[in-house]
Amino acid sequence: MHTIRVLVVGDHFVTPQLMADALRNRLGDRVEISSLTLPWPHTPFGPVGEVDEASGDEDELIAAVAGVEVVVTQMAPFTARVLAATDALRLLVVCRGGPVNVNLAAAAERGVLVRSTPGRNAVAAAEHTVALLLAALRRIPQTHTGVRAGEWRSDLYALDAVGSELAGTTVGLVGYGAIGRRVGRILRAFDAEVLVHDPYADLDSLDGVRAVGLDELLDRASVVSLHARLTPDTRAMIGAKELARLPQGAVLVNTARGGLLDYDAVVEALESGRLGAAAFDVFDAEPLPAGSRLRTAPNVVLTPHLAGATRQTAERAATLAADEVVAYLEQR
Repeated sequence: MHTIRVLVVGDHFVTPQLMADALRNRLGDRVEISSLTLPWPHTPFGPVGEVDEASGDEDELIAAVAGVEVVVTQMAPFTARVLAATDALRLLVVCRGGPVNVNLAAAAERGVLVRSTPGRNAVAAAEHTVALLLAALRRIPQTHTGVRAGEWRSDLYALDAVGSELAGTTVGLVGYGAIGRRVGRILRAFDAEVLVHDPYADLDSLDGVRAVGLDELLDRASVVSLHARLTPDTRAMIGAKELARLPQGAVLVNTARGGLLDYDAVVEALESGRLGAAAFDVFDAEPLPAGSRLRTAPNVVLTPHLAGATRQTAERAATLAADEVVAYLEQR
């Protein structure tokens, strides 16, 4: 039986051990595995060469990939330079929703099949989204900080200071893929009315939510949560004009990509009261710069791009990647 040389390029989240265990569980001794560990998340990811959201060094990767037919990675920078140096690579599996750290044109030129693992973090990201939404609606971080500081703000029971319930609230989801769909199911369990805008959604399986145009969603939704992919068409899709359409005091949540939002417009809407609250896990610049206006904006909840950070996400990513390797071998 022919043995396949596989390189697993893990990090400190989706570790090489998780990847190797998933591969051996499915393929046994059909795979000969070598490994490389990247510094993320102890060192933030960023651009490497012409690719983004990558970790590691091109030269180290070039040395490791020699003679390898299959690579499984999450963050390795597969730039044109790295791909040009591969001599046997046929399959590249990226343990993420999309292969943003791969030069897809260069991979296609060399006949390298690129696969990813969409949905690997759908459960985690959906649960984090709802947690942020509830934290913003009920101002939990602010009151938690107050109690720890010795405050007891019974004045927050005043009618003009209290938060809102999800039950009976109209929530708009911009994007209805794996994460948005799961968020919609959770919100319906809270008895919220859920509107969705996604030109690519399967309208035959909306799970009890209603598809609308973006303008109608913005006009009606008291809570808006973003779940769209970042593309040239969706970049800065929510700016001052769109925020102005929202009902007074609406809440905005973004756990998708920072580039979907004009954050300066968001801060102005928070400061003016047009937005009642906001909660963000992603930003247009990461890490969030020291001078970011979001750091001092009122009624905002911030987390450092951790929506997908669960043990189950890492394990699921490794398993889905192994499934892609199995599918490749079955079609060879």
